[in-house]
Amino acid sequence: MTMEAYRYEDGSITYPGHPIGPDGSEPVDTVDLSSYTAEVVTWTTSNATPPGVREPNHLAIVEFDVDGTPVRALGQLTTCDVDIGDAVEPVYCEELREPGAGIREPDSQAWDGYRFEPV
Repeated sequence: MTMEAYRYEDGSITYPGHPIGPDGSEPVDTVDLSSYTAEVVTWTTSNATPPGVREPNHLAIVEFDVDGTPVRALGQLTTCDVDIGDAVEPVYCEELREPGAGIREPDSQAWDGYRFEPV
């Protein structure tokens, strides 16, 4: 499983990927962010989570440096033991939330993804 970001003609990179980039062009390449380390820009803890999401839910905005191009992502943390500026790495998780909770049919979407873990 990859943590796929899109690269565009002007060199910008977005995560998640979008069909049209900041310069109006279509993606020209992909980048797997799961092989990079990121830095915590900011983080918070949510104690009022949606159905099926662990409580408390630690979230962070992190920034990857992909060959000099900054790429930001929002995601769950594996722990609350982080500080702004800490290095984190993406770790694959089969279920970011419990598929049977909430109003969606469990088979209607993927429940896996990445959390960020301190290095």
